[in-house]
Amino acid sequence: MTPSMRSRVLPAMVGLVLVSFVTLRLAAETTIAKPEEVGLSTERLTRITDMVKRHIAAGEISGAVTLVARHGKIAHFEATGATDIESKKPMTKDAVFRIASMTKPVVGVGIMMMMEEGKLRITDPVSKYIPSFKDLKVAVEEPRQGAQNTPGPPKYYAVPATREITIRDLLTHVSGLGSGPMANASIGAAEIARKPTDGLSDYVPRLGRSLLEFQPGSRWTYSPAAGFDTLACIVEVTSGQPLDAFLRQRVFEPLGMKDVSFSTAAALEPRLVTAYQLDPNRHARKDPNPNRMQSKVYFSGGGGLVATAEDYAKFAQMLLNGGELNGTRLLSPRTVAYMSSVHAPDTLQGRNPGEGYGLSVRVVHNAAASGSRVSNGSFGWSGAFGTHFWVDPKEDLIAVMMIQTPVNDMRPEFENAVMQAIVK
Repeated sequence: MTPSMRSRVLPAMVGLVLVSFVTLRLAAETTIAKPEEVGLSTERLTRITDMVKRHIAAGEISGAVTLVARHGKIAHFEATGATDIESKKPMTKDAVFRIASMTKPVVGVGIMMMMEEGKLRITDPVSKYIPSFKDLKVAVEEPRQGAQNTPGPPKYYAVPATREITIRDLLTHVSGLGSGPMANASIGAAEIARKPTDGLSDYVPRLGRSLLEFQPGSRWTYSPAAGFDTLACIVEVTSGQPLDAFLRQRVFEPLGMKDVSFSTAAALEPRLVTAYQLDPNRHARKDPNPNRMQSKVYFSGGGGLVATAEDYAKFAQMLLNGGELNGTRLLSPRTVAYMSSVHAPDTLQGRNPGEGYGLSVRVVHNAAASGSRVSNGSFGWSGAFGTHFWVDPKEDLIAVMMIQTPVNDMRPEFENAVMQAIVK
C-alpha cells in the first residue's frame, strides 16, 4: 500500500470504527424486543399506526412518532406520515417535537431532586425562595350589571389571600397563579408582563404582584405557564444553576437524552416537525407562532422543551423504574411513588372523576370512573401541540405519542390502541 493510499484508507477505517462504536453505544442504550417477548401482540400494535393514519387522512396531523416499551424493552417504535404537510418530507424516528406542557413533569423531577437533597420541602411557602410572593392577593369578580351574558372581560377587585401559596400548590395546580381570566389579566399588566430579554430570575419575582384566580387550595384549575415557570425559578434558586444547565447536567445527560433543548438550535432545526392548529373544519393549518415557548434566555418550566420520542421515553422509563435508568439514579423509588400519588383528589372542584393530580402529573386512580383505558395507578401528562405520555406501573409499560397538532381525541385513542395490544 502506497503512502497516498494509506492517507486515504486509514481515516476511512477510523471513521468506520467510530460509526460502529456510536451504533453499538446507542444499541446498548435502547433495547428492542419483539412484541410477543414482552406480552404484546404484533398484530394488535398495528392499530396504533392505523389510528395515526386515520387522523392523517382526515387532514388533522402531518404525522406522528409513537413508542411503546414494556418490561424495559421497546416493542413498538414507528414514524408515520410526514414532518410537514406541504413538503411531504417523511417523518423519522428522530424527529424533534415541541413538547410544551410535557416539560412540567421534567421540572417536577427537578423539584423532587431538590427535595431529596434537603434544599426544599414541598410544603414550604413560595415566598421562602421568592420573597415577592409573600403577600399575594386574590381577584374577586364583581357581579355583572344587567344581562349575565354581557361580553367583555370580567371586572374584579382584590382581597388578601387566606394563606400563602406553597410549592405543592404549584405542583398540583391549586395555587390560582395564572389560572384564569382575572389572574391572567393581572399578569398581562405592563408592570408585570415578560420582556424578551428576561430570564426566570428577572420575570418570575414580578408574578408576586399578580392576583390569584381563587383562594389557594380551594379548587383545581390548570396553570399553563406561570405556576411551573415559578417552580423552574425555585429550582434555579435552590440548585444555584440556570434551569437549562441544571437539567442538562442532572437529568438529560445522565439519562442519555441527547436531543432535548429549550431552544430550536441549528442542529435540531432540520428535524423539527411543523406545528399546526385546527381550523373550524378540523383541518391542520400552520401555527403562525410555533416557537413561542422556546427561548435561549427564558427557560419556561411550563412548556419550553423540544425533544424526540426516544428522548422522552428514557425519561418515562426512569420514572417507571422508580427513579433509575441504566445504572443512573435520579430519584428514590419512594420519591417517585410520592410524586405519582394523588395530592389533588377528584373531589376537589375542577378535577375529573377517577383522576387526581400528583406532583406535576395526572394520576388515574379509578380507570372505570374516568373512562380511561390505562391501569389504575398510571400517571403522565400531555402537551399543547398534541404530545402525550403515560407510565403504567401495573403493566410495567410506558407509551409516548408525538404529534404537532392539538388533536385531543388522539390521546384516549392512543391509550386504547396500546392497552388492547397487551395479551399477557
